[in-house]
Amino acid sequence: MPGMEFFGAAERAEINDVLETGILFRYNHEAQRNNIYKAREFEAEVAKLVGANFAHAVSSGSTAVLCALAAAGIGAGDEVIVPPFTYIATVEAVLMVGALPVFADIDETLCISADGIRKAITPKTKAIALVHMCGQMADMDAIMAVVNEHNLVLVEDAGQAMGASYKGVSTGLWGKTGAYSFDFFKIATAGEGGIMVTNDEVAYKHADSYSDHGHDHIGSNRGMEQHPVLGFNYRISELHAAVGLVQTRRVPEIIKSNNAHKTQLMDALGQVPGVGFARIPDVDGDSATFLNLLMPDTETAQRVVAEMNAAGVGGFNYWFTNMYHFINQWDHIKQMRTAAPLAIEKFGAPQDYNNLDIPNAQATIGRLISFGIRASWTSEEVAALATNIEAAIRKATLVEA
Repeated sequence: MPGMEFFGAAERAEINDVLETGILFRYNHEAQRNNIYKAREFEAEVAKLVGANFAHAVSSGSTAVLCALAAAGIGAGDEVIVPPFTYIATVEAVLMVGALPVFADIDETLCISADGIRKAITPKTKAIALVHMCGQMADMDAIMAVVNEHNLVLVEDAGQAMGASYKGVSTGLWGKTGAYSFDFFKIATAGEGGIMVTNDEVAYKHADSYSDHGHDHIGSNRGMEQHPVLGFNYRISELHAAVGLVQTRRVPEIIKSNNAHKTQLMDALGQVPGVGFARIPDVDGDSATFLNLLMPDTETAQRVVAEMNAAGVGGFNYWFTNMYHFINQWDHIKQMRTAAPLAIEKFGAPQDYNNLDIPNAQATIGRLISFGIRASWTSEEVAALATNIEAAIRKATLVEA
């Protein structure tokens, strides 16, 4: 992923600002920190990039989703519609706030579909935890129609799609709250970090307090602050925020480069028999961090994967057998293996997770092969990759060039 490709002098300068003050904690210590507040700058930079009224930095993309859910009022016993194709943190966050995941089917956007949501709704449904997968975006017009019809709370996990948008609105800002990830493999990285975004001031204040033991962060004496809500510790450090700040500034150029490379790959591979691509609801809003190939069926995809492995073609994911992105491998959730009892074990699961009706997810993810796009590639490197992918596909499908 692009973020880790571009560490340099700018990141070092921001880190050194923090080290010179000695204040790695994001709050207070006004006298010692020489007016250096990297977390605040990081939040402002993300808010400016995506067009959010409020942004709050936390320790990871996973805790950003957790804060987004809590700030949207999602909690114990609430049914929340989730995708079966996502980094597992989305589902974990729903469970950790005490809510009950309800899996819904996806479509060729790689995201939950409006039809999938409709089929998953019950009288107990309170919210949707929508995930924008693989740098793309969900079909937001269709989904918002369902959200509004059923008066549901929408929380967006755009961990893989910061910088993506749909009809000019950034992923993460369609719902009540949204979340981005800044882990090591994202379009911009802080090493570890996340951002919760919202246009709702009350939700922002709840996230701000919830992520720091309930502190209201009013005044300059931490020991005398009020605690309007219960919370826990999901704070980001100034060091991580310093890196995330610089990386966020790089995102527009990374997206521009990504899209040029993705277009080159799609133009080259689009003529190969049997090759299709995941549907992008708004091509102009693609962050283009992944090239998402769709083969004709699961068996063909598996033969292509085997051929690419044999030929040494790297840099791709076959999510159908991936241990932490697709529900087929989530035995610990299906069997509810927990370190300590969760709310779902008291309320009861709303579905039989071992027998879900998600045929489109099974068919689509079985066909899907995703290549990570590198912003630092040259045009020649992209052309060589396209040639190698095409050769593997033709060999696996016995199609002559």
